[in-house]
Amino acid sequence: MLTLLVIALSGYLLGSFPTGYLAGRTAGVDIRGLGSGNIGATNVLRVLGKPLGYAVFVVDFAKGLGAVLLAAVIGTRTDASANIVEFNSAVGGALAVFGHTFPVWLGFKGGKGVATSIGVIFGLAPIAAVVICVVWIVTFELSRYVSLASLAAAVSLPVTVGLMRILTHNGTFVLFYFSLCLASVVIIRHRSNLARLLRGTEPRFRRK
Repeated sequence: MLTLLVIALSGYLLGSFPTGYLAGRTAGVDIRGLGSGNIGATNVLRVLGKPLGYAVFVVDFAKGLGAVLLAAVIGTRTDASANIVEFNSAVGGALAVFGHTFPVWLGFKGGKGVATSIGVIFGLAPIAAVVICVVWIVTFELSRYVSLASLAAAVSLPVTVGLMRILTHNGTFVLFYFSLCLASVVIIRHRSNLARLLRGTEPRFRRK
């Protein structure tokens, strides 16, 4: 129980690092008052440009991946079974996404968790991560909507993880249930984007 508590707390604190907010501060602005008001990489990219936007994405991605790897290291050092290590890693990743979405440092108002979620999936299930990245890229290139691409990737995540578990008969369904929760968080955090998509008012990324 103590090990799981340490993993959960470590994952949350790592995920709560407010990358986008700090990027805005380096540029002399509060990103929460600009664009969509979100501290995620997409809003930073729109408002502050590619260098800072890409940097925020990389760091937010690393938060998710780092939380999973840290949880795995802690789990293996306690001589836990492979299933327990997988469960602990999923908990660490989930808390990283939760920390990114609800950071204590910013009054529990954070980003939408897409980049951090991708990092978590790369740590837990690399093949599934590649699949959802392909889904994201194809959807974005066809629609030029970041939000729609993120929603499509979120929906494809539990489908991909579930199919992989059924076809390979490898491991437990811990990752499947975790992927359902993760996809739900991303979809809920994008509910305002979904409403704008339905109204036709969601901004696109224009080709230059």
